[in-house]
Amino acid sequence: MTQPTEHYDIVIVGGGNAALCAAMTAAEDGAKVLILEAAPKDYRGGNSRHTRNFRCMHDGPLSVLVDSYDEQEYFSDLIKVTDGKTDEGLARMVIRASQECLPWMEAHGVRFQPSLSGTLSLARTNAFFMGGGKALVNAYYRTAAALGVDVLYEAPVRHLQLQGNRIERVDYEYEGVAYSAEPRAVIVASGGFQADLDWLADAWGPPARNFLIRGTPYNRGTVLKNLLDQGVTSIGDPTQCHAVAIDGRAPKFDGGIVTRLDCVPFSVVVNRRGERFYDEGEDVWPKRYAIWGRLVAQQPDQVAYAIVDSRAIPLFMPSVFPAIQADTLEELAEKMDLPPEAVTQTIASYNAACGDTSAFHPTERDGVHTSGIEPAKTNWARPISEPPFYGYSLRTGVTFTYLGLKVDENAQCQTDAGPVENLWAAGETMAGSILGQGYLAGYGMTIGTVFGRIAGREAANYVR
Repeated sequence: MTQPTEHYDIVIVGGGNAALCAAMTAAEDGAKVLILEAAPKDYRGGNSRHTRNFRCMHDGPLSVLVDSYDEQEYFSDLIKVTDGKTDEGLARMVIRASQECLPWMEAHGVRFQPSLSGTLSLARTNAFFMGGGKALVNAYYRTAAALGVDVLYEAPVRHLQLQGNRIERVDYEYEGVAYSAEPRAVIVASGGFQADLDWLADAWGPPARNFLIRGTPYNRGTVLKNLLDQGVTSIGDPTQCHAVAIDGRAPKFDGGIVTRLDCVPFSVVVNRRGERFYDEGEDVWPKRYAIWGRLVAQQPDQVAYAIVDSRAIPLFMPSVFPAIQADTLEELAEKMDLPPEAVTQTIASYNAACGDTSAFHPTERDGVHTSGIEPAKTNWARPISEPPFYGYSLRTGVTFTYLGLKVDENAQCQTDAGPVENLWAAGETMAGSILGQGYLAGYGMTIGTVFGRIAGREAANYVR
């Protein structure tokens, strides 16, 4: 068993994808590495357990990815969802590095499934993990163990002692006992603060208490707050986050990917008053799904409702919870505790605004749009008219927050006095250095992989 009193060159805080990439890289460079994971072993891996894919640039067919996906197209996709609020230099660095990451991931135990087609439109852009994020995490832990990396589970870090421009001490708990370590280098990869509901409510206001947390309950931002309180430079807006619309019946924490709803482009979405409030067909779902968490957060009681007819059911991946079903729109509204008259009027107005649907194409923007209503629906605008009818409640599901540690291209953390010479960060805890708002499917894993490898390399170089 790992002894907490052993000496380590590098201590890594966190146990997800970014932490593991850092650990494997540093260990391969000869460093003695300890991972401190706050979660129990069965729940190790942070939000990475719930991931499915990695967005990857490639100049031609690469592993399971088809055709090509060049730097400019990738960056353009990112700019669309962030509305330009990104650090272009860091973003492009991550994009370029992603191409070499995929074979590196395979060499470290990750297996990818054959290229996907159909509703997700990701055959070129995203490589999906065989067995999902849990399989990736387990593969990396096996590889890390073979490289000599040690891990302590249920070992939350309470304090990093910053003295001048160095981290001098790491205080943590293990099996009910307080310990201190004095490594030569520290890598923070412990995620955002979304599981601290009080902090979330401080940032967003009381409505945040109605949010659901899609991922691990262990990402409470303890180390992030500890470092910010000591003057380590922050970046990002505390109200910005990766937030998607998920099934309103999901648990408060850890519902994961199976609670996500992909029906929005083929639906009419209404609030509690039975009113539409945004263009459901703005873009293909992987590029726009992350804006819907914030849109739902702005509605009464932070809830919305997606309504589809029988023709749409085969077009999207359903939630783990069955849709509410009814033979009439009035009955569906009643079952969903919505005002039937308002809902039927909204659907009738929408249906009347739909035009020629012969060009309807579910996997790409088809230009099938409404006319004469606000908000317009700009793609996939087919009437909701074929019974039975189906509905899902939507709530804001927060994946991770964007307030984090500011880093440079070497993943090094900063203070007003300059770099912290032995402190690096990777993954969600520094993603705000790149993501100002919005999200692009699979890009979080890309950031974590690229910056995890950079942090591991730089920490190992420092130790040498």
